[in-house]
Amino acid sequence: MKDWNVIINVNQKGFNQAIRILGDFGLIGKTEFFNVLIMKVDNIPDMLENLRNHLEEDPSFLSFLSKLIPATKIFVFQKPEEFEQRIRELVPAWVPLLKGKGFHVRMHRRGFKGRISSLDEERMLNEFLVELTKEGGNPGRITFDNPDIIIAVETVAHRAGLSIWTREELQRYPFIRLDG
Repeated sequence: MKDWNVIINVNQKGFNQAIRILGDFGLIGKTEFFNVLIMKVDNIPDMLENLRNHLEEDPSFLSFLSKLIPATKIFVFQKPEEFEQRIRELVPAWVPLLKGKGFHVRMHRRGFKGRISSLDEERMLNEFLVELTKEGGNPGRITFDNPDIIIAVETVAHRAGLSIWTREELQRYPFIRLDG
């Protein structure tokens, strides 16, 4: 399955349980990466609310899960340069949400080892977004201490997914876990 919009990291020995339980929410596929699954769902907000409701009823409901990260912007890339170019085209749409806010970018890379550095890409995107928020005043600032917003960048081989999360959303959906 190539057409995913959710990345799932499972805990040790949680693979089969993840497929069984999360399969009710969308199509699940395996990846070549250890304890990483991909999923395609039709409605991300509905899936998140359903998972949250199940978790409220049974706190152990997602015990197999390390983290689940939906992506709202998806693209395919073949080279590191293309990866950076596509991100620089997509993230400016979020600048109005970042103005005057504390934020940071968190990237988890699967594939392109030695060709794309998560830390370098996070730094580049943080700086790029701060510069964009300065235009017209009310600049955003990079903070890792209780940020207002976190931007997630997830890659699986040649496909990348981006999403943006407020502090309130991350509290509402504790299974997303961007900084963990």
